[in-house]
Amino acid sequence: MKKVLVPIDGSETSLRAVRILIQKRTLYRDPADLEIHLLNVQHSVSGDVNMFVDHDEIKQYHHDQGLKALQPARDLLDKEGIPYIFHISVGEPGHVIAHYARDQDCDQIIMGTHGRGELAGLLFGSVTRKVIHLAKVPILLVK
Repeated sequence: MKKVLVPIDGSETSLRAVRILIQKRTLYRDPADLEIHLLNVQHSVSGDVNMFVDHDEIKQYHHDQGLKALQPARDLLDKEGIPYIFHISVGEPGHVIAHYARDQDCDQIIMGTHGRGELAGLLFGSVTRKVIHLAKVPILLVK
């Protein structure tokens, strides 16, 4: 079974990655033997918030926001009758994506890139750049 990870942040570029996967799935040796993993990574809340908001409320917030971000991708796959697994995690997105791919033995990552310029990538860092650096599997970038 081939496992493909598609990180979903709710952006149009992440949905493009799902559309590319749907279009290209027949290129895989056995499309029925393809296990698709959708992953949404929520950013951790700052320490001060923990003083005012209960841990369970923060956890529920991350879950709700993750489901909201994943819904359009899930709708695309559901419409095509393509099964998938979805997961919501909290942390630094680049690290979480690379670790998830490793922990789940994914064979490939297909992810959208926001297409920021080289200068923005150097100044602010980039989830894509971090995943490229940390992941040990092939990555298909979709602009």
